[in-house]
Amino acid sequence: MSRRPLSHTNRQNQDAGSSLPGEPALLVVGRLRHAHGLKGEISMEVLTDFPERLRKGKQVFVGESHAPMIITAARWKDKVMLLTFEGYTDCDQVNTLRNEAVYIRSDNLPSLPEGEYYFHQLVGLKVFDEAGVLLGQLEEVLETGANDVYVVRSASGAELLLPVIEEVILKVDLEGGVMTVRPPVWS
Repeated sequence: MSRRPLSHTNRQNQDAGSSLPGEPALLVVGRLRHAHGLKGEISMEVLTDFPERLRKGKQVFVGESHAPMIITAARWKDKVMLLTFEGYTDCDQVNTLRNEAVYIRSDNLPSLPEGEYYFHQLVGLKVFDEAGVLLGQLEEVLETGANDVYVVRSASGAELLLPVIEEVILKVDLEGGVMTVRPPVWS
């Protein structure tokens, strides 16, 4: 099973910088929208499976420059989170952050149960069938509702869609950078 990497899409994370090949140093957790009220609160569209980690005292990085900021308050209002940052005390100040991405460090991610992976850990894996034939590289993870779908691109550019179910995804070896699959036979 895969989990969002505290990011809505994998492509957002590819430009976030990396200390290790294939692993972003920072991952998107939200997108700031607009000031809320007059005292420096700003609404954030949450793009993480772990919003409870965005709380008072937590350091995040905002915008393309990855400016470090400390959250001084966080609360929910309907489907958005309202955040206040240290040093931002009015709506004019905080509005300068509109439409900026909010990142956290990837080394601060919570551990997942065995057999679950963050998307950013999977993107880039080489995908082989049971016979050891290279099918391509995992390019993207699609969230469909029923189950995720892995998009695998072959060297020739052909696209293979693999439903993330036990019968299809046989083994994931993050250290080896490979995934073994049994592609479905469509009749």
